Amino acid sequence: MSRTATLERATKETSVKVTVDLDGTGASSITLNGAGFFAHMLDQLAKHSLVDITVEATGDVEIDDHHLVEDVGITLGQAIQEALGDKRGIRRYASIDLPMDEALSRAAVDVSGRPFLVWRVEFTAPKIGTFDTELVREFFQAFAMNAGITLHMESAYGANSHHIAESLFKAVARSLRDALAIDPRVAGDLPTTKGVL
Repeated sequence: MSRTATLERATKETSVKVTVDLDGTGASSITLNGAGFFAHMLDQLAKHSLVDITVEATGDVEIDDHHLVEDVGITLGQAIQEALGDKRGIRRYASIDLPMDEALSRAAVDVSGRPFLVWRVEFTAPKIGTFDTELVREFFQAFAMNAGITLHMESAYGANSHHIAESLFKAVARSLRDALAIDPRVAGDLPTTKGVL
C-alpha cells in the first residue's frame, strides 16, 4: 500500500502545497518565496529521513518568515499523518543523539497520535542570516501537532546557531526515518496494546 499524500493549505497569508512519500529515498524539491535557510533545513529533513518531500509555498515574507514557516509545518505534518494511514507495522519509537561539529542535538519521537512538543533548545544568536532562530521551534510545534506525534528536542550544547539548528533538523529526520519505517516482523500489527493509534 502506497504511503503517500498531497495536501494544500491556502490562507490570506500563505499558499502551501506539500507532497510526501514515506517510503522514498530522501529526494526533495523545495520552492519558497524567501526563507532560504528554512528551505535548506527542509532539504536536510528529507535527505536524512528518507521521506521524499515536495514543498511549493509562498507567504507574506515582506512582513517576516513566520507565517510561511508555520504553515509549511502545519501542512507537512498533516501530509505525513495522512500518508501513515492506520499506522500498521510502523516501528513507532525512535531517538538519536546527533553531532554536527561542536553542536550536539537530541530528538526522540513517538508516532502516538498524541501530539506534544518538548523543547529544550537555546540558540546563541537571534538570527541565522536573515532567518529568526525562534522560528525553528515554531516549525516543529506546528509539525508535531499536525503530524500527531510526540516530539522531544534538546540542544545538549553548541556555539554556532547554524550548527545547532541543522543538527536539530537532522536529529528529527533520523528519528523519523526509524519511527516511520515498517517493521517486517509485525507488518500487519499496530505497535500498541490499545488496538488503535
